[in-house]
Amino acid sequence: MGDSSGSVSVDVERIYFGGKEHPVRTRYGSVAVSVYGDEDKPALITYPDVALNYMSCFQGLFFCPEAASLLLHNFCIYHITPQGHELGAAPIPSNVPELSVDKLADQVADVLDFFGLGSVMCLGVTAGAYVLTLFATKYRERVLGLMLVSPLCKVPSWSEWLYNKVLLNLLYYCGTSGLVNECLLQRYFSSEVRGSGQEPESEIVQACRSLLDQRRGVNVCRFLKAINERHDLTEALRKLQCRTLIFVGENSQFHADAVHMTTKLDRRYCALVEVQACGSLVTEEQPHAMLIPMEYFLMGYGLYRPSQLDSSPRSTLNPFCISPELLSPESMGVKLKPIKTRISLNV
Repeated sequence: MGDSSGSVSVDVERIYFGGKEHPVRTRYGSVAVSVYGDEDKPALITYPDVALNYMSCFQGLFFCPEAASLLLHNFCIYHITPQGHELGAAPIPSNVPELSVDKLADQVADVLDFFGLGSVMCLGVTAGAYVLTLFATKYRERVLGLMLVSPLCKVPSWSEWLYNKVLLNLLYYCGTSGLVNECLLQRYFSSEVRGSGQEPESEIVQACRSLLDQRRGVNVCRFLKAINERHDLTEALRKLQCRTLIFVGENSQFHADAVHMTTKLDRRYCALVEVQACGSLVTEEQPHAMLIPMEYFLMGYGLYRPSQLDSSPRSTLNPFCISPELLSPESMGVKLKPIKTRISLNV
């Protein structure tokens, strides 16, 4: 797969499949981290949603040639996979302690220490977005910016808590199949791509379903249970100073959380992009919708697509002020007609 952006061609498949997986020992067990790109470049840390790994959560984004040319040119990518979510993972033994969300955030710090990383950019989806946001509130000096997709930030509502409790029981006794997979697919995707009696489900949903079939139910339970017992980050968000770009599908189950989060962050450093006709997993369902907002966001750090700047970044990121108004529909132009952009409100 290749794409010409200006005079630059990016062989996405060769780059994206050329990474190396590292087992990283942390204070709370080992996690798999897949590294792609030149380790001299600034670091981008990713964290997926429940039951997903980087291949099922970020492949659509990184296989979008324009996004690949932007991200792989400027960053070395470190994909963190939650314990037991890597391909071919065995069931986690019952005597291994379960992890809280705080311990998951501490694992991210341990991963940075393992690779000798200082301050990093973060990209997370839903549960993974919560873990990276919590990490940013606990280790502020280590996070330069957040790109969050359908993020969580409050404690679960009673309906979400009860729904997850039922799902946890199904996962434990039935594994990832049948009804469980349908519940997870509803969590990720809009009805438009999940299909109906008249319309077949899309290829991205079929691929995700196939990957879910390979998950160990007991492993997924551990991550989902931690997220279902999460605490409210609202007060901590008020003190967060790093720049934050939030994407959310208008049909996402977690749309209200994303909007709430935007109102609590410093409006000078935060912008919200609402993607129409899309579920929570924007990185897979509509990855092209993320491109131009990410470009404007990363311009604030002096980072560009290779057609705009041929030199390869070698130093740490030095952000300068970027106004959220740059992410207005007028600034982004007609290419983002399907996207409704909401600038954070002053509450």
